[in-house]
Amino acid sequence: MNTHKALILIFLSLMIVSCGSNSGLKKSDFSIKTNAIKGNIQNNKTLNLSIENKKNHAIDSVTYTLNGNNVKENIVLADFKLGKQTLEATVYFEGEKQTTTSTVTILNSELPKVYTYKIINEFPHDITSYTQGLEFYNDTLYESTGQRKESKLRKVDYKTGKIIKNINLADEYFGEGLTILNNKVYQLTWQKGTGFVYDVNTFEKLSSFRYGNSKEGWGLCNYNNIIYKSDGTEKIWLLNSETLVEQEYIQVYTNKGKIIGINEMEWIDGKIYANRYQKDGVAIINPKNGAVIGVVDFKPLKKLVTQHDGLDVLNGIAYNPTTKTIFVTGKRWDKLFEVEIIEK
Repeated sequence: MNTHKALILIFLSLMIVSCGSNSGLKKSDFSIKTNAIKGNIQNNKTLNLSIENKKNHAIDSVTYTLNGNNVKENIVLADFKLGKQTLEATVYFEGEKQTTTSTVTILNSELPKVYTYKIINEFPHDITSYTQGLEFYNDTLYESTGQRKESKLRKVDYKTGKIIKNINLADEYFGEGLTILNNKVYQLTWQKGTGFVYDVNTFEKLSSFRYGNSKEGWGLCNYNNIIYKSDGTEKIWLLNSETLVEQEYIQVYTNKGKIIGINEMEWIDGKIYANRYQKDGVAIINPKNGAVIGVVDFKPLKKLVTQHDGLDVLNGIAYNPTTKTIFVTGKRWDKLFEVEIIEK
């Protein structure tokens, strides 16, 4: 028995030593130095990288990556995505190697242009609709609405406001954005991590899909068989339209910093037009790098609709290819506005 206990004690002590040996990983003898000011640099600059050699090792070579892509010591940033990026350096020295990481935030180099609008037409809109998603397909308006026990998917005659087709979501779902691609309607829900796919004509539910790294569903748009998905942060995710897997993302940034609350989106003339939650305006985003290149102030529109207790913010933007014009509305607004965007 004593021998048995002794073996157990030795075994446990070996486990403790083994576990404890990993508790203090060796810190790197190197760190990455850049010319970014407080970690920020604009995308019209060149990012210069070097190594701080804390213990004066004899360095043989250094390799760098920016977000996993191999880069040189001097990086022209014009073609890189904006936002917070990960830098990694692998240092080879004295027969060893060490890896060290850092971050840098790439900002846009230009101020966003400021736009206003001209109202072309006003159309009736269901005052009870908590509008989340809006999109035209064959000159017909499709709308997704929110709030639990009120969420819907609708096909609407936008000129009269008449509901052509309607289905209600199950009570536990809070409807969010939608987009239409290849005769299918894709609709998000907010916090359930689930989206739905419907036949565009019959509204038959064809399938559902789960989100990946994006925790919530906010807005959708599409172009060239890529679906763009917002999640309430500064990130817009690019989804494979066949698998609906999130493949990569862009981060929405200005020359000052990130823009969060990206909500309902629409693809218009090669740009993403996006509502910002709780803001009565729209950001115009470069989909290649995430730069906010313009903003549209729609704040005065809210005063032109019926004022009531349930009235909420501007939300819902759609481009009609038939009329080649933009339509906007809001949550529980009784009007749909056809507008022309004008640079100030």
